[in-house]
Amino acid sequence: MQEQVPSDNNKEKKRDLIRFLGVASTVGINMVVSTFVGFALGYWVVDEYLGTRPWFTAVLTLLGIVAGFRYLFRIARKADERNKD
Repeated sequence: MQEQVPSDNNKEKKRDLIRFLGVASTVGINMVVSTFVGFALGYWVVDEYLGTRPWFTAVLTLLGIVAGFRYLFRIARKADERNKD
């Protein structure tokens, strides 16, 4: 019997899929972590110290969300540039 050796094209497609799944999971984790860090800094550090609750909690949470989306758009731009090549 002959063994079927996967072609280089199939190997490359599998590598691209694994790479894409890794990046996709990173983006999701980054969105959650950046939002939580913004919230935590606002709630437990700044507002607790200054006594300005809820203002810095809201502002830093929004900044965390913006940071997460900024990372998402950066990754999407890199993937688009890679696909154009």
